[in-house]
Amino acid sequence: MISRKIFLTLSSSVALAVGSFALLLPHALLESKGVAPPREVAAIWVREVGVSIFALGVVMFLVRKHAESPTLRAFLIGNAIVQLGLFPIEISAYRAELITRLWGIIPNSVLHVALAIGFLFFGARMRSSRNDRIMASADAE
Repeated sequence: MISRKIFLTLSSSVALAVGSFALLLPHALLESKGVAPPREVAAIWVREVGVSIFALGVVMFLVRKHAESPTLRAFLIGNAIVQLGLFPIEISAYRAELITRLWGIIPNSVLHVALAIGFLFFGARMRSSRNDRIMASADAE
């Protein structure tokens, strides 16, 4: 069984790498998916998404050693929602023939599902009696 710290460290590494690639080489990323030219407008959006992915990677790295808390649980569940939300987008684009390379979406799709499962697993696992008391005391304030 992988620990939450290792999961967040690995997830952070992936996000930092993907975010950097999207930010610095958006045309290469689009080409790898088979997105046809012109790609200038798409490259702007890819760079913006790259910044967001990179930032999530930094946050994951910074919280990887944090103790269980309602905030960390919310962060994990929020990241699961991001992964589940991203999952169908490239598949829909492939079906609409906007992305033309199947191998341009398979790795991302597998990654989105794996990360969503991990974030949900660790987020749900925090529902301990101790954590419930913390949440209840926070609500009382």
